[in-house]
Amino acid sequence: MDWKEVLRRRLATLHTRPNKKKSEQELKDEEMDLFTKYYSEWKGGRKNTNEFYKTIPRFYYRLPAEDEVLLQKLREESRAVFLQRKSRELLDNEELQNLWFLLDKHQTPPMIGEEAMINYENFLKVGEKSGAKCKQFFTAKVFAKLLHTDSYGRISIMQFFNYVMRKGKIKIQDILACSFLDDLLELRDEELSKESQETNWFSAPSALRVYGQYLNLDKDHNGMLSKEELSRYGTATMTNVFLDRVFQECLTYDGEMDYKTYLDFVLALENRKEPAALQYIFKLLDIENKGYLNVFSLNYFFRAIQELMKIHGQDPVSFQDVKDEIFDMVKPKDPLKISLQDLINSNQGDTVTTILIDLNGFWTYENREALVANDSENSADLDDT
Repeated sequence: MDWKEVLRRRLATLHTRPNKKKSEQELKDEEMDLFTKYYSEWKGGRKNTNEFYKTIPRFYYRLPAEDEVLLQKLREESRAVFLQRKSRELLDNEELQNLWFLLDKHQTPPMIGEEAMINYENFLKVGEKSGAKCKQFFTAKVFAKLLHTDSYGRISIMQFFNYVMRKGKIKIQDILACSFLDDLLELRDEELSKESQETNWFSAPSALRVYGQYLNLDKDHNGMLSKEELSRYGTATMTNVFLDRVFQECLTYDGEMDYKTYLDFVLALENRKEPAALQYIFKLLDIENKGYLNVFSLNYFFRAIQELMKIHGQDPVSFQDVKDEIFDMVKPKDPLKISLQDLINSNQGDTVTTILIDLNGFWTYENREALVANDSENSADLDDT
């Protein structure tokens, strides 16, 4: 058939058919018909209801009972691994110190009073150099949030750094998953003894104790601690070599330590059996930043112990003997290197670190047998009375 004839007939049909719009009721009926059609097709394609439920992700896992020892252990291990992974996402002291160094290096003039400022261009440069962990902070949104009334379009370096520090927040689910919650719940006991309160890090007596120590050490009352002021911490027997490392590696402000850095320091020294505390101290002992301690690094710290012994009129102990004892205690995989994991696995990390950084701790270790015998004699005398 000729296409012209087809077109002619089509036009004729359009002219003879009334141009009528569908009524509202007809549109509703058509919509319902389509819904019924597609719903029936969807429902018919899922003949087995159980198959539908299989597509829903599991959201409830039963907690293991007290007698399910293996499941309890598995839960504890998985929780520990999870928290370790989350803690690695936070900036450590070295990374914070590096961030502060970069911000200070890229500050944008002119200064307003004593406050250092940075513009957006330099802000992005610092973001590129500060490492992967810091990238989340170097966004236009964060910069705009901290931008206030500076006529040069800059933000305060100190305000930005404090913003980063505040982002070390802990999620509620992490608190619920860690053992610290037990210490917090313990404080609900109104009859908790004074001794128990003082050993509980979250109690008021413990907080006052730590803060009181800080105030007592701060002799010039400037709110910060110098190396000389920190040297009086505890029994005032930590070596200068170790204190030098503390101020080299930890975040300081013009060579002085603020209260937050002091809290990290106290937590590490008071909990030397914990992996996190050992990691803190190990980093200070690893002077060559090699990831392990060798004979050189052990000797480097123990020489300071020997010097203190001479000052206090004690006969210095041979380093060779101490070195052999340390390696015997730790039993590292490599007989010439002690890694952080070796220290943790040995369960002797607190003893080893104490020997290397604190004269009083070393003296206690050296005279442990005599001290134990003396305690036994005292106990026997008490029993006789």
